[in-house]
Amino acid sequence: MTMNNATIREHLEEIEKNSLSPSACLSCESKGRKKPEPLCSIRPVFQHDRDRIIHSNAFRRLADKTQVFLSPKGGHYSNRLTHTLEVTQIARTVAKALLLNENLTEAIALGHDLGHTPFGHAGERALNEILKGGFRHEKQSLRVVDILSRNGEGLNLTYEVRNGILTHSKGKGPLIKKEGAPATLEGQIVRLADIVAYLNHDIDDALRGGFLKINNVPHVKELGEKGSQRINAMVNDLISESFLSIKSGDKLIRFSDQMTDKIYAIREFMFGEVYESPEIIAEFEKSEKIIISLFQYFRKNYDHLKDFYSPFISDDPEVNITDFTASLTDSYAIYLYTRLFVPERLKYPGFRHDE
Repeated sequence: MTMNNATIREHLEEIEKNSLSPSACLSCESKGRKKPEPLCSIRPVFQHDRDRIIHSNAFRRLADKTQVFLSPKGGHYSNRLTHTLEVTQIARTVAKALLLNENLTEAIALGHDLGHTPFGHAGERALNEILKGGFRHEKQSLRVVDILSRNGEGLNLTYEVRNGILTHSKGKGPLIKKEGAPATLEGQIVRLADIVAYLNHDIDDALRGGFLKINNVPHVKELGEKGSQRINAMVNDLISESFLSIKSGDKLIRFSDQMTDKIYAIREFMFGEVYESPEIIAEFEKSEKIIISLFQYFRKNYDHLKDFYSPFISDDPEVNITDFTASLTDSYAIYLYTRLFVPERLKYPGFRHDE
């Protein structure tokens, strides 16, 4: 299908050229894919990447992966998929306001946590302790899109999306940095949208779980008691400061110094009151035991792994075990642990105990 002898993709690329900021990463200027392939006649490359991510098995598994609270009671707690969708929406809002590439921003945001372990950061910490080279979920996310998806073929995404996925994580590091920052402004947006999303939905989840009282959260009077109010305040600040930064030639997505200080204070508060609280740590230790036990089991019984996982992508057994363990959903990890380690009679309560 063509429009005036041009493909729909070419028409959309022309719209980008005419409507986006000079600082935007244009689809037609992408550095391309690792494996060259024909361009889609309809979708610009970043839109094509977004579709590949959404249709991947790794994306579907996010619905059954913990964010912070393990197996919470109630349907309103965040999981890895809802977190991903919130990051995506916040990031698109910022990109649209700054006239940057929404398709690129969306693709990075949707793919940023594809390599995350079950049980949130507890699973990541467990694998990091087991493996000699450590484990980082952003590196595993890149491995998922480069190699593991499509039974070892990978998604063959563009350089810009892959770079944004790899560089999105902050940990306890600085919010704003130039060294090691994403190569595009769109990638920088996702990096900061990530913290806006997780801080605010984690506050809401902690309130539901009885871990916090809203008045104890730092700067809540200025930012708002509701999650939507806090997100709105942070996003408005991010857009305003980034607009000035781009206009000045710095080309840096950033919060104001005042908002940065507030976010640091909230983040430190959440680590002290929630993420590293005795109750959460106790739950994390249980889930870490599941991950470590499964990993060690398959390390000792490697031939048994083929009954649960294929194809083996690597010649190194430990790499295959890592890929399998990181891919597990919470419920399947619990099922597998129960199947391998819990005696049969203990799996099914309700059997008779006659005197």
